[in-house]
Amino acid sequence: MTDHQPPARPGATYEAAGVSIDAGDKAVELMKVWVDKARRPETMGGIGGFAGLFDATALKLYQHPLLATSTDGVGTKVAIAQALDVHDTIGFDLVGMLVDDLVVCGAEPLYLTDYIATGRVVPERVAAIVSGIAQACVQAGCALAGGETAEHPGLLGPDEYDVAGATTGVVEASALLGPGRVLPGDVLVAMASSGLHANGYSLVRHVLLDADAGAGWSLERHVDELGRTLGEELLEPTTIYAKACLDLARRTPVHAMSHVTGGGLAANLARVLPDSVVATVDRGTWTPQPVFDLVRRVGHVAQEDLERTLNCGVGMVAVLPADDVDRAVALLAGHGVRAWVCGSVAPAGGPAGDHAGDPGGDHAGDRAREHAGRLGSDAGAAGGTVSTVGRHPGW
Repeated sequence: MTDHQPPARPGATYEAAGVSIDAGDKAVELMKVWVDKARRPETMGGIGGFAGLFDATALKLYQHPLLATSTDGVGTKVAIAQALDVHDTIGFDLVGMLVDDLVVCGAEPLYLTDYIATGRVVPERVAAIVSGIAQACVQAGCALAGGETAEHPGLLGPDEYDVAGATTGVVEASALLGPGRVLPGDVLVAMASSGLHANGYSLVRHVLLDADAGAGWSLERHVDELGRTLGEELLEPTTIYAKACLDLARRTPVHAMSHVTGGGLAANLARVLPDSVVATVDRGTWTPQPVFDLVRRVGHVAQEDLERTLNCGVGMVAVLPADDVDRAVALLAGHGVRAWVCGSVAPAGGPAGDHAGDPGGDHAGDRAREHAGRLGSDAGAAGGTVSTVGRHPGW
């Protein structure tokens, strides 16, 4: 009897399992030039080490340095980048979400690390993502101190990826901004957003792109009121306010700042107010960019849902004394940031805080109080009330 042996199979390899070490090495080589551009004088070493190093000697110049940290991602906006095969702008969204959460307490971003998870490492695509992150770090004034690219075959599709990051900054304790500084009589200065930034894309995609429940538009569709294709609008990078806001904090007596991200303007503003005041935001002081009205009209989205999901044209708010408003607006304009007075602060329970009869009025406060503990006890009691009144011109 003749034994019939099964044909020999090649031995298993990591690459056959879906992870290419060679592709990862090539991605590192391609991104080096961008990482080198995003250095600060304190940056030590280069790409390839186990840890990023940052010289903290300068902290000795502080009387009482407080380290601030933030972590975030980009959310489902990455689906737009993937669909359009444009990957060098999503880094601005990541960096903007990170560093501008630091500057609201007055902290200067020092360094940032990123994490890219993908189903398949395409070196050129990974390098494009990192190039955007690095360029945004330069714009924010922080170093790209390190990062990780992880290949997850079977968990993510070959052309799918997600990005996240973390950043660390420092602020002098005596210069810490927050609820404890806010006073009745302060004024709210709004800073324009570039568009949707990186929040609310699940709603936007549902309304505009979903073929079953939404409009079913393609990203290549030219939309007259936007003046460009839908994809170009949805991929518009997030404004990075870091340098402008830090300069504002140095040169004017800013009391607090609020980064308008998930939850919208009112809920995020309430997080930086003490419970002894109420802030009134007047919608009549600005007209949101056309994309916000587009989502509202096409999706028949109620105003309350829209304002709890999207920034509606305001990406950052500063709270400061009324006497310093003109100087603040001019200073921000010098940084290329359009700003205007959008409201004011009054004692809680006073007449300025009573807008129950306003048909366009809405209140935020309770939703923000769940976040109060994240601000730290030294920042003051957080969770004030925000009353939004009036109507946007043209809406």
